[in-house]
Amino acid sequence: MIEFLREKGLKVTSQRLAIFNFILSRKDHPTAEQIYQKIRGEYPTISLGTVYKNLHLLKEIGLIQELGFDEGSVRYDPDMDLHVNMVCTNCGKITDYKTDKVEKLWNALISDIGIKPKGHRIDLYYECDDCK
Repeated sequence: MIEFLREKGLKVTSQRLAIFNFILSRKDHPTAEQIYQKIRGEYPTISLGTVYKNLHLLKEIGLIQELGFDEGSVRYDPDMDLHVNMVCTNCGKITDYKTDKVEKLWNALISDIGIKPKGHRIDLYYECDDCK
């Protein structure tokens, strides 16, 4: 990440690295508020605005995805590879589902449509085992 930021002409700050490393360490697609609560323990002077600014930057340079949902929540996902976001409609838990079948289906779909997508996002809404 340090090299990537430098190649983009961006400053490598400890706060920026901490935000990205926190997102990478989680599989639950945290919110900006969750990131802020965790990071401020190590960086007590960090503001929520700084977290949002860095999340926006990381999204713009293609290191994370921003997942907005109908109820207004926004979550962050460091996995830029093709996968399905499985979203529980009860508790809001998000887990990733990856398989070669998804990639094959996706490639067939975009081939049939005849376009080159600029991005992708596949969400599947269901009730997780914990909520059943």
